[in-house]
Amino acid sequence: MLVENGRVLIPRARWCDSFASKLRGFTFHRHLATDEGLVLVEKGESRLNTAIHMLFVSFALGVIWVNGRGKVVDTVLALPWRLSYAPKAPAQYVIEGHPDILAMVEIGMTVQFRPVK
Repeated sequence: MLVENGRVLIPRARWCDSFASKLRGFTFHRHLATDEGLVLVEKGESRLNTAIHMLFVSFALGVIWVNGRGKVVDTVLALPWRLSYAPKAPAQYVIEGHPDILAMVEIGMTVQFRPVK
């Protein structure tokens, strides 16, 4: 996946569009590499369906919410063991990765989802 300036945001992102893959997320993982992440995919834009929890996640995540047109609508540093984080605006995609990814995006930027070669 690429951000507006052509930079690769997460080289090893896993596409999660099933209920089970989204539910599992990073729950019970021990650590997170800087190039690893998830893209949680919903069928449409929503604030409720793109809310996340950090229960049983033992490390902080950089979280980016993206709408159906590829625009970043919100970001947050999600801390371990917090009950809930929801975007300020409806989103269709939730990108979870190392906290360093937050320095690469701003609200309003465009994200393109495509394989990294």
